[in-house]
Amino acid sequence: MAEKKKNELAEKLLYKPKNGFDRLSAAEEKAMNAYCEDYKKFLDRGKTERLCVDYCVELAEKKGFKAYRAGMKLKAGDKVYHSNRGKGIMLAVIGSEGLENGANIGAAHTDSPRLDLKPRPLYEESEMAFFKTHHYGGIRKYQWVTIPLALHGVVMRADGSSVAVHIGEDEGDPQFIINDLLPHLGREQGKKPLNEAIPSESLNLLIGSKPFADSELKNRFKLGALQLLNEKYGITEEDLISAELEVVPAGKARDTGFDRSFISAYGQDDRVCAYAELAGIFDAKKPKKTAVCIFADKEEIGSEGVSGMLSQAFEWFMGELCKSQGVDLRECFAHSFCVSADVTAAYDPNFADVYDKKNAAFINYGVGLCKYTGSGGKSGASDASAEVVGKLRKLLNDNGVFWQMSELGKTDAGGGGTVAKYMAKRNIDTIDAGVPVLSMHAPRETVAKLDCYMTYKMMKAVFESA
Repeated sequence: MAEKKKNELAEKLLYKPKNGFDRLSAAEEKAMNAYCEDYKKFLDRGKTERLCVDYCVELAEKKGFKAYRAGMKLKAGDKVYHSNRGKGIMLAVIGSEGLENGANIGAAHTDSPRLDLKPRPLYEESEMAFFKTHHYGGIRKYQWVTIPLALHGVVMRADGSSVAVHIGEDEGDPQFIINDLLPHLGREQGKKPLNEAIPSESLNLLIGSKPFADSELKNRFKLGALQLLNEKYGITEEDLISAELEVVPAGKARDTGFDRSFISAYGQDDRVCAYAELAGIFDAKKPKKTAVCIFADKEEIGSEGVSGMLSQAFEWFMGELCKSQGVDLRECFAHSFCVSADVTAAYDPNFADVYDKKNAAFINYGVGLCKYTGSGGKSGASDASAEVVGKLRKLLNDNGVFWQMSELGKTDAGGGGTVAKYMAKRNIDTIDAGVPVLSMHAPRETVAKLDCYMTYKMMKAVFESA
């Protein structure tokens, strides 16, 4: 009897997270797998932030969302979206309560680490044509050599017209590659630290070797590649100056593991949380507070620029919604709640020394809640209050969402940030929460399907909460 009481006391008082598969019903597992099939389509269609916005608009309009116009009259249940220059987007479902009571906000980002073409990228060397690149966001450069790469983006031509460029994803498309040194001659390279072995200026994209037919002409290998671009897209070398072309890993999202419990794909930081927000706002039933879903750009380089979370575009959109109800924007923000839906690091036993195992996020334990991110002494973090953490914790428990409390890694190992601090700066109660990721910022990242699904359930519950 005494032993039973001890066990009951331990069950009551001790906190011990459980693997989600020990709690997942057969019905939920079926729903999880269906959700992840749709998520993989989103990854395949959204290889860049522009493509994410395009696909988001396509899906949203099928769900009854309409493009917001300044001064539009809105009532409870109306669904609107605003595209921020085609690189970010905000969606809202107007709640039954007024905006003086605040909004429930999900803020994710859809930009991911990649390689951008330099403003003057095209050159030839030793009878090969190349594009020079400038890496965007935090990458490990050695991971980007000798893998199949695709090119996506937009080019503004001299006459003011634009043309979309997409090469490397469709069956039969050519792909691109960055060369590496052969091991037979790599003795000195092998002595260098990992982050110095591949210099940034060697990340040059191999694009061709067939010369222009005139053997007397200079730059004939460069011209050979440019001729093909001109024939297909009507662009000249000068047009590349006003281009936004992104080099990303080619290939589709794939189930991973014998049991198909993982998804590996490019760009899951942070499109895995962005899609959870999108599906959550689509499925939310009659929100009491206005529900707002954000796909932000530029998070990987500090959230700067007109399409980043530091832009006034968010204030404009929310201000317009408030104006339609005669509500002061500051009052709305003061009563709002935001989940900064961004990924966290999943514990990897192969690199155990950089994690605090007692505070790490584990695969298949559900969405990872992060009270703070930043680095060192919480530098660059918003540090959610006890009240904010408690609110989300109760909401998740009440809605059967599997969750775990986590940090990114050991305090002295490094760190990272999210958009949380920018939302908090607006006087919005904010907390980080998202999917644990293996191999974060690599050309292919890995997540567990269970954690993806629980993040969707979290966002749906947030959008439906009072």
